[in-house]
Amino acid sequence: MKSIQRRTLLTAMGAAAAVHALPVRAQDSSKIVFGYTAVTDFASVFVAAEEGYFKKRNLDVECKFIPLNSTIPAALQSDSLQIGGPTPSVFLQAVDGGLDLQAVAGGGLTSKTITGFGLVARAGSNIKSAQDCVGKKIGVPGLGAFLHVTFRAWLKDSGVDWRKVNFIEAAFPQHADLLRGGSVDAVVSADPFMSRITDSGAGYVASYYSTFLPENKHTIVHVAKREWVQKNPAAAKSFREAVQEGAAFMQQPKNDAKVRASIGKYIKLPADVLAKVQISPPGPTVSEQQLAYWVGLMKEQDMLKTSLDISRLIVK
Repeated sequence: MKSIQRRTLLTAMGAAAAVHALPVRAQDSSKIVFGYTAVTDFASVFVAAEEGYFKKRNLDVECKFIPLNSTIPAALQSDSLQIGGPTPSVFLQAVDGGLDLQAVAGGGLTSKTITGFGLVARAGSNIKSAQDCVGKKIGVPGLGAFLHVTFRAWLKDSGVDWRKVNFIEAAFPQHADLLRGGSVDAVVSADPFMSRITDSGAGYVASYYSTFLPENKHTIVHVAKREWVQKNPAAAKSFREAVQEGAAFMQQPKNDAKVRASIGKYIKLPADVLAKVQISPPGPTVSEQQLAYWVGLMKEQDMLKTSLDISRLIVK
């Protein structure tokens, strides 16, 4: 865990290669570059952009794809992004490592009905259970991110010491190739990448472990530097309100086609995949109770070295 914490600090200082490609922008309360990854948990932001909810609040929001979720805090720190959507664990570990970030709004939520992510094993690996993961190489889309942390929690609940599993950081688009090439024994992946892997025969779903998670816990939180929020309080508030309006739009069944079209535009899904992909329930506001759940989970995994004041981590 110390290595992950050091990596968080170093990444924030120097930024990862993906972050270097992003231009640094001058402060402009109406201009927001928003960082997202290729999952449906960002749907309320995509809808807000496509339905004009940002524009009607005089916000110019540019959605920027970030390959690895764990690099989003670095992009925020370097002002390449004004708001980004790390997983709760990435957010909290960045704060624990010294970054002054706050949650402006929330993205997707956990639900026991969602089977859109899980443990996908390489064809022929014979991985069928948590016990079979011991000693294996498993790819995760971000060390310390949502899928990594929740998968380790599942291993622990299954009686397996997650320290005996070798985790390798790999972005979602790499998962299929890593399995085919035998570089990893399994990946913790999500749709649409998970479905593509299984459809191609490169791997199979060994466990929809996500169904063990409690309901209504954030999978993504939209965060910004405290300094940016203090300089742009109206923009932060307007961003949250637009996401709330996007979430309300998502919850109306008649809008399903438009919601899927918005998702497809930003994470580049073909029509056949887009029609079947599961969409995480939206959670536009973040509560202290929700963050406390993640703090507790991360403490169990020795991921935090300080006591975080959760009340200071949410923009009021």
